[in-house]
Amino acid sequence: MTATQIPTSFTPPLSGTVVTTGTIPFEQAKPRIEAIVAQDVNMVFNSEAGSFQALQDINLDIYQGEIQLLMGPSGSGKTTLLSILAGILTPTSGQVYLLGEEITAMSREQLSRFRLKNIGFIFQGFNLFPALNAVENVELALEVKGMKGGKRRRGEALDLLDQVGLADKADNLPKNLSGGQKQRVAIARALAGNPPLIMADEPTAALDSHSGHTIIELLRTLAKEGNRTVLMVTHDPRIMDVADRVSYLEDGVLKA
Repeated sequence: MTATQIPTSFTPPLSGTVVTTGTIPFEQAKPRIEAIVAQDVNMVFNSEAGSFQALQDINLDIYQGEIQLLMGPSGSGKTTLLSILAGILTPTSGQVYLLGEEITAMSREQLSRFRLKNIGFIFQGFNLFPALNAVENVELALEVKGMKGGKRRRGEALDLLDQVGLADKADNLPKNLSGGQKQRVAIARALAGNPPLIMADEPTAALDSHSGHTIIELLRTLAKEGNRTVLMVTHDPRIMDVADRVSYLEDGVLKA
């Protein structure tokens, strides 16, 4: 079989297709599978004071197993774009494809089921239930995702905490955990059900240098060893070292 050459002017195809790069034989080429695609996404917020365009003509392709950062100044539209890509907000216009499916064409019920199965979300403020200990916070996520059997959920939750290095803190309430430990519990919760997409809003913003580094390394491991796609909004320059790609937003426009 002859080699497959991708020209420098190549434009990535629509979601769900496979791209090969370079001049290596086709059967040996490493496929690049699009996990997240945004096409001509616009977001306009309307109020009594008038209209505000938060995002303008956003086009973005993120591939399976990649760590993609969204960076930019406050008010640039990063969290709005993340919320649209996660299916939390619906864009004014444009299409979003996740894992080959157009989420912007889904009903609320379809989107809710899709998100529950395929997306793990990590919040800046941890969002742990204060009355539940670490393992119970993770167990609750597994229960919501439909896992049956209390013993099975407990075992899976303990395994997830072990993955993030917190097996010995399973019985601790959030108030008895450090900021880095709380964020690791939040990551374990996001991994419940083994979602292929992980989305994070400023996951290291509230952490000190040591804890932040631990979280960064953990997210890199999740992406590379678990072949998950990780999309993060961040101001933290420490994360740039582990990112495959960095995109910058300014005034709602994607610069790179």
